[in-house]
Amino acid sequence: MSKEITSRAADYSQWYNDIVIKADLAEHSAVRGCMVIKPNGYAIWEKMQAVLDKMFKDTGHQNAYFPLFIPKSFFSKEASHVEGFATECAVVTHYRLKNDGNGNIIVDETAKLEEELIVRPTSETIIWNTYRGWIQSYRDLPILINQWANVVRWEMRTRLFLRTAEFLWQEGHTAHATAQEAIEETERMLHIYADFAENWLAVPVIRGKKTANERFAGALDTYCIEALMQDGKALQAGTSHFLGQNFAKAFDVKFTGKDGKLDHVWASSWGVSTRLMGALVMAHSDDSGLIIPPKLAPIQVVIVPIYKSDEDLAKITAYVNELSMRLKGLGVSIKYDDRDTQRPGFKFADYELKGVPIRIAIGGRDLENKTVEVARRDTKVKQTIPQDGLDIYIIKLLEDMQKAMFNKALAYRDEHITEADSYEEFKSILDGKTGFISAHWDGTPETEQKIKEETKATIRCIPLDNKLEDGVCIYSGKPSTQRVLFARAY
Repeated sequence: MSKEITSRAADYSQWYNDIVIKADLAEHSAVRGCMVIKPNGYAIWEKMQAVLDKMFKDTGHQNAYFPLFIPKSFFSKEASHVEGFATECAVVTHYRLKNDGNGNIIVDETAKLEEELIVRPTSETIIWNTYRGWIQSYRDLPILINQWANVVRWEMRTRLFLRTAEFLWQEGHTAHATAQEAIEETERMLHIYADFAENWLAVPVIRGKKTANERFAGALDTYCIEALMQDGKALQAGTSHFLGQNFAKAFDVKFTGKDGKLDHVWASSWGVSTRLMGALVMAHSDDSGLIIPPKLAPIQVVIVPIYKSDEDLAKITAYVNELSMRLKGLGVSIKYDDRDTQRPGFKFADYELKGVPIRIAIGGRDLENKTVEVARRDTKVKQTIPQDGLDIYIIKLLEDMQKAMFNKALAYRDEHITEADSYEEFKSILDGKTGFISAHWDGTPETEQKIKEETKATIRCIPLDNKLEDGVCIYSGKPSTQRVLFARAY
């Protein structure tokens, strides 16, 4: 089956598309720019959701749901916000269809909405309009709300999971009595995202702040986690925004403080999306197909029987049932594939393509020898393992695979961070070795934009753990006190 997948070296973009489609993660829909997430892909997203949802609730957040449609007038209340999203908005203008008398369905021109509705590109406006009714006093704060939803951003150039007109995500929206509380919330959620990316997705990330050019529309500060894919391009894997009082002022959300004074509340928002599915594919997979981190794999272990007779199968099944009970008791998800419609070789290739972390093969001779064959997906190493203690061995192997995948991605990332001290060196690195480029920048939006226009590289972030050092901007030659991370990105 790997022959059906374009190699990374030949065409990385096609390799990615091949895996997403042939591993049955998603496919293009009849609606231009939108996708169908298939059961294999949605099962991984469900595991992501479950982990993140627990992380949010463990830090005091609650889930709620807000409307898909937002009155157009709401967007005009916060100028930078509407400017940031204006070109991506889908607009509902009518509310009814009719038959034109010739068998065609057309829009009923008499059913025009009094005010157009925007299909949710993000929910700050509708949520802050709602919060105005929820908040009167400091006793009502903080409000810590998360929403699992879909959003629409009318993208012209789309790629499955990475950039689609409609996608799934979560968006947190919090309200606080002080700026410091809102900033602490913004930073807390950034670290939760980083924890998830590294310890579940097995993708190392750099935590940082966005420049003014790259900030979320309407935010005072945007924090981000940036990951590096196997082709050397960066992927923004999550963002957290300190919104200040911008939206509270736009929607007149005030509270009476302990001192009796009236003030606008302070806000944060934060989100990750099904783009994380793209990160999972691009950070770990190989030319044979998908590789899923064990913690997020819907099926962690698949067991394939190899038999010649129904009697052989019955004996193998009896053993597998007992093993499965022990593994499920330890929290391992199992699939026993005893279908007689496909040969074992086909099954091996299919589960390799779909990224199941561990494959166990067992035949009649294995039963006699009290052994099984265990194959791990990440390295493709196969070993003959005793049946005695196999459940404990599998648990340990899953843990080792999770760590190994992270360490491999970390080594790749660290090998692809290069310092540049001149613009010529910067461009030379972009033409050859890819990845993050650490370079001095003068802090001006004009210089950032010029570099982007000339090289297609953007400032991915100003790392939070940056060390201050004197230098000069690679483009303007003006003084600089720290390096920032540039890269070409998705």
